[in-house]
Amino acid sequence: MTPTLPRRPRWRSLALLALCLAPLLWPLEHLAERYYRSELAGQNRQTLDLYVANLLGTLHRYEVLPQILGELPALRATLAAPDEGVIQGNANRLLKNISAQTGAEVMYLMDTTGKTLAASNWDKHDSFVGRNFAFRPYFSEAMAGRLGRFFGLGTTSAKRGYFFAAAIRDREKIIGVLVVKVDLDHTESLWGKTPEQLLVTDHNGVVILTSRPEWRFRSTRPLSDAEREAITAIQPYPTRDPKPLNLDANAWLTQTRQIEETGWSVSILAPRTLIDRPVRTVVAIGGATLLVLMLLLGLMMQRRRHYLERIAFEGKARQELEGRVAERTSDLEGLNRRLKQEVLEREHAQQELVRAQDDLVQAGKLSALGTMSASISHELNQPLAAIRSYAENAEVLLDHQRTEDARGNLKLISELTERMASIIAHLRAFARRDRHAPESVALQPALDDALALLAKRRRSMEVELIRDLPAATLWVEAGETRLRQVLGNLLANALDALTEKGPPRKLWLSAESTADGVNLYIRDNGPGFCLEALGRAGEPFYTTKTRTQGLGLGLAICDTLMRAFGGELSFSNHKEGGALITLKLRAGAPGVSLQPSEDRSA
Repeated sequence: MTPTLPRRPRWRSLALLALCLAPLLWPLEHLAERYYRSELAGQNRQTLDLYVANLLGTLHRYEVLPQILGELPALRATLAAPDEGVIQGNANRLLKNISAQTGAEVMYLMDTTGKTLAASNWDKHDSFVGRNFAFRPYFSEAMAGRLGRFFGLGTTSAKRGYFFAAAIRDREKIIGVLVVKVDLDHTESLWGKTPEQLLVTDHNGVVILTSRPEWRFRSTRPLSDAEREAITAIQPYPTRDPKPLNLDANAWLTQTRQIEETGWSVSILAPRTLIDRPVRTVVAIGGATLLVLMLLLGLMMQRRRHYLERIAFEGKARQELEGRVAERTSDLEGLNRRLKQEVLEREHAQQELVRAQDDLVQAGKLSALGTMSASISHELNQPLAAIRSYAENAEVLLDHQRTEDARGNLKLISELTERMASIIAHLRAFARRDRHAPESVALQPALDDALALLAKRRRSMEVELIRDLPAATLWVEAGETRLRQVLGNLLANALDALTEKGPPRKLWLSAESTADGVNLYIRDNGPGFCLEALGRAGEPFYTTKTRTQGLGLGLAICDTLMRAFGGELSFSNHKEGGALITLKLRAGAPGVSLQPSEDRSA
């Protein structure tokens, strides 16, 4: 019997089928848009947090300067004798030196009427000396006994800046005001040129900082009559009637953070094209896949028809083989279906593999950036605090003509900067999975260096140090800088724990030689570890401190460095109360260093 041939495939039918399946691309577009929107929002949230932290760090660095500098005798003498030229000259030079050292744009001293008596820019063409700034809000706030804050455009310099002002008192009487102006142009320039745009608006909704200059000093909302009158009175902008900033809400994805202490809003705007482009790509790939499937279906139908035609042509002469041909045809059809399924599964697996590889690469980049940034911030915190302390002491020593003592402080600052450079070099090596071979290091000098960095803080907290160390030098297998880094972090954490306890505060240091090496014990009489902290103390980013006190990296870094030495770091609570940290180090050869110190490597 001659088999019935199927009708010739009509491409119009395939096109109609494709149109029926085309609506399936809509949910694909919806899922792709939701995925890319979530990814972009997560990235922008991290970027926004970094920019807000950078902006607050810049402001906090200068916030206390007016209150501290108001106690300088040279400035008080100027307020007492404003017409004395020599005294005024001394005050001008003093403010100029301090401004150069701190990085402030300008510092100036005003009397109670708002007249400027001395300024760090006294020798410039736009000098503030003799000008009256009583109309500025920071002056009235300082005269009211509060810390004055204000962002605005300088009426003399025509430069943007953030002003901090504090009253200078003679007992209970206010005799003058000291103002520090901070230049925020550098902070704005760090934002760079990226697809995402950043802008900062003040309480009036006017853009004061932005990565796009054409948006600067434009209003993001309509201004009331009271706000316009206030702008006219205090003159914070180059114009008294800011033009509106008309942004298409559908063209940008916006995320905003509020800064309560300044009344600012920091926003990051990502163009919607960052989502539209990959979504269109996904939809195009889906459409192309659908088209390919239709073509494959048409080709398979054509192939099947040609195959049956050949069977029908040969069937006239070989009727006896009809049964076996039909069976073989059935097997081939099943094989074709399985082959088609395997092809689809392979294509799907290949797409999943490419997507997983892209996600892993991006995650690796973000992890490396986060680890390096957080580590540098954490490890440089203590040397920076010590440098500031030595710098303040040097300033006082110079005021008292104690030049040699001040030179000693400056030498200590130089040594600390060398150590910071070494720490940065090793953090860079740690980020690229670099390794230093351990060397023989003397334990007591390393411990003395770590204690010296924290000596001022320990004395201010009235912490009693109890040492029980052998007279003979203990040599251990470690690294010069990394061992000091571990000891500094652990001692700083111990002092942090003692802040939660009232006097008396005690810190015990003891060491002993064992058959396995050297054990160093650090104990305090603070609150000790809770059960959760004992189990998770070495985890990165786990901390019992507040967000502003720590990142939760100190103990994790210490644990990693100890394992790199071949040692061990353990945490427990002492039976008499408080935390007990044990450092188990391998013994080193006395007075022997097998390679140059890691401070000079990296």
